[in-house]
Amino acid sequence: MNPFRSILIIVMLLSVVFLAIAQHPVTSNTGRYTIVLHGGAGNISTAMPDSTRRSYTDALAHALKIGQSILDTSGTALDAVEQVIRYFETDPQFNAGIGAVYTADGTHELDASIMDGRDLSCGAVAGVRQIAHPISLSRMVMERTKHVLLTGEGAERFAQRMGVPLVPNTIFNTQKRAKEIEEYKQRLEKEKNGTVGCVALDRHGNLAAGTSTGGMPGKMPGRVGDSPIIGAGTYANNKTCAVSGTGWGEKFIKQGVAFTMSALMEFKGMTLAEAAEEIISKRLESNDGGFIAVDAKGNYATPFNAHGMFRGVATSDGVFEVTIWK
Repeated sequence: MNPFRSILIIVMLLSVVFLAIAQHPVTSNTGRYTIVLHGGAGNISTAMPDSTRRSYTDALAHALKIGQSILDTSGTALDAVEQVIRYFETDPQFNAGIGAVYTADGTHELDASIMDGRDLSCGAVAGVRQIAHPISLSRMVMERTKHVLLTGEGAERFAQRMGVPLVPNTIFNTQKRAKEIEEYKQRLEKEKNGTVGCVALDRHGNLAAGTSTGGMPGKMPGRVGDSPIIGAGTYANNKTCAVSGTGWGEKFIKQGVAFTMSALMEFKGMTLAEAAEEIISKRLESNDGGFIAVDAKGNYATPFNAHGMFRGVATSDGVFEVTIWK
């Protein structure tokens, strides 16, 4: 073979290899990870039976292990967040998916959002009634459309185009929520708990956040809270932090809680802990709820001003804990 031709072939092969590496860079498995989740904040009584408490903490631990296993094997924060929330959407103890609260009309309208801190990509759905996993549909909106938020029937038509099966609205019914809505109608008071969320930092240094909810019990049909609103209930930016909120959605929207956390860090130089304290103590009022957050260094915060917040955290440093009250 002509030596010049041999050299040309070698150069071409090396070019292919280098191009492949550039397109799919090898990421190390040496970085830290942190994952934090919540299952809602509100008037959670410390007098609950031990069996009920264990049921909640077992569920939180199970969800935490799902996300931990993904991050521990160098999976992405985005995947961890989605899979944790998908689990919550199947557990009737929480106000997301199966077990979502009823509207005033006796139906279920679900909201969710997800955000990728790498490039601020985000997607959300609101008021969907036939989607078993709104968090996954939110990710499809993010990755397969040019939009951020789809609502109601339009979101469900999009789901069908994506091959997502529609489910009957009654699949979300539970006896617990049916009893709650009857009590709510009798009391005419607002409860503010039950939303689920997750934030994570993966070993590659990327942040992600997601939130899913059935909303407030007895809400007006068509009401949308903070959970599907990017910057209110969900936000992630690799420069600063990832945030997921739970509580009185209208308050979180007015304060732009999730984005404000990021802005306080980016523009005022606050630490994660300082920004969290600023919001929970000065911008939200007593019993408005709480939120979870993690920054680009793996620091985390779980502030709340209600009686309790179902929450958990796991890190690559060996932390693994779930708790409800302060």
